[in-house]
Amino acid sequence: MISITMNQINQKETESEKVVNGVNVTKLFGTVTAIQENPTIAKFNFRAKGKWVTGGHNRTTINDFYGACQTHERKESFVFEKDEPPVLLGEDHGANPVEYALAALNGCLTTSLIYHAAAQGIKIEEVESRLSGDLDLHGFLGMDESVRNGYEKIDVTFKIKSDAPEEKLVELVKFAQKRSPVFDIISHPTPIQVRMERKQ
Repeated sequence: MISITMNQINQKETESEKVVNGVNVTKLFGTVTAIQENPTIAKFNFRAKGKWVTGGHNRTTINDFYGACQTHERKESFVFEKDEPPVLLGEDHGANPVEYALAALNGCLTTSLIYHAAAQGIKIEEVESRLSGDLDLHGFLGMDESVRNGYEKIDVTFKIKSDAPEEKLVELVKFAQKRSPVFDIISHPTPIQVRMERKQ
């Protein structure tokens, strides 16, 4: 059944394939059809492995994930270095975790916008974005329980170059928010279970 499903997703690799904004719309709609016929292939599980280096410096490695009824392994892992700037007692070996959260939100909103624009046949020439988040250390440092540990608010601004009418671009940005997994993760509580195991 898996091979049939993957064939459905990849079935129309011909000169008739339609590509908009770098997105293969033929395969996109093929994926939608495959999921309608076999909903189990829509279930994905993404994974990460972390390792502390020193101080505020830690490393996350991403490789395998589960989706379309099978586990996929990448040829090379993605490695994310995270640290704090010197003002927060780190050595700047990488962006800090809350900056990675902005990067994840930016990437997911942008991808959602582009994919849905492509599905509607709307050509996008350029997309730039600007994100900023307000955070008060009183929460993280445990100095004031009334202050949130994370961002108090996040502002996102998109600059889009396209021949599409402005109202259509505004609609796309709203649709990106509606369909972006990371926007959903950040804007709504997500159950998180944390366990501890003693390392031998």
